[in-house]
Amino acid sequence: MKKALIVAPSWIGDTIMAQPLFARLHARHPGLQLDALAPSWVAPVLRRMDDITEVVDSPFGHGQVSLKARWQLARQLAARGYDAVYVLPNSLKSALVPFLAGIPQRIGFTGESRYGLINVRHTLDKTSLPLMVERFAQLAEPPGTPVPKPILHPKIRSTATDRQNTLAALGRERPERFAAFCPGAEYGPAKRWPAAHFATLARNLADHGYRIGLFGSPKDRPVADEISALAPGLCDNLCGTTSLEQAIDLLAMADLVVCNDSGLMHVAAALDRPIVALYGSSSPGFTPPLSDQADILTLNLDCSPCFKRECPLGHLDCLNKLSPAQVLSACLKRSAP
Repeated sequence: MKKALIVAPSWIGDTIMAQPLFARLHARHPGLQLDALAPSWVAPVLRRMDDITEVVDSPFGHGQVSLKARWQLARQLAARGYDAVYVLPNSLKSALVPFLAGIPQRIGFTGESRYGLINVRHTLDKTSLPLMVERFAQLAEPPGTPVPKPILHPKIRSTATDRQNTLAALGRERPERFAAFCPGAEYGPAKRWPAAHFATLARNLADHGYRIGLFGSPKDRPVADEISALAPGLCDNLCGTTSLEQAIDLLAMADLVVCNDSGLMHVAAALDRPIVALYGSSSPGFTPPLSDQADILTLNLDCSPCFKRECPLGHLDCLNKLSPAQVLSACLKRSAP
């Protein structure tokens, strides 16, 4: 195999967790050109992976079928002459373009009854492959073959030049001690530690000499504004003001990252930053931060993980009862010299 395509996930965190698959494909196929088909909001992460040669834009939003546009994209991909494609999402529509492009080997899990669309089909055994990163890595092996372990942690790139250019573009200097907070979670509020708790933690860390940066998308701006208002003068609210590439470079400079289970948590883990990760409705047994520098805090209540976007019981105890004092203790241990 000389040339292969990845149909990337539509979530930043899932895309990060696919990187060990890419590394394994290169190990199995020396000299491989590995491209990725990805939506614009995921592409910056792929461009920071040494494994990916080129990122091809996927113009489809969540849930869009757009058969005519998929046919046009398939014709473009057919002209590129890929030997194989690895379809990481399990949806039927994600397998349409590779099928229409006539790519000979179309590799993935059966997913939504994708018989014919996927012609090298893996059967997902959730018991033997509990982690998302393991499920992606499975696709590098022939169906039915165990995944070689250990699986390497995901890695993305931020060079010294990248970081200098980002600081210059934003007109900023790196604080002497820099803590990054990622208070959002695209999936839903059941994964978000309360803004008031983040603000208390900001005040506590400021007492230890930290300057706080708040990171996230424009959708996270309201919760970041609330944190800033509750911890006046202590936080730089960068939500929605940086590109994802710039956020990657700024996170790479952080002495400490405190985050919900989110895409930026996985970015920070792939940058090998010290992390304190806060889990509520989701499970660290499925999508943990894959780093030796990560501490995971979860209360393990009887009602969690529920995997819901909003708390079905209306109290969000899994995060409300995770106190700032508990998180501060983990932060100080993780950031100790």
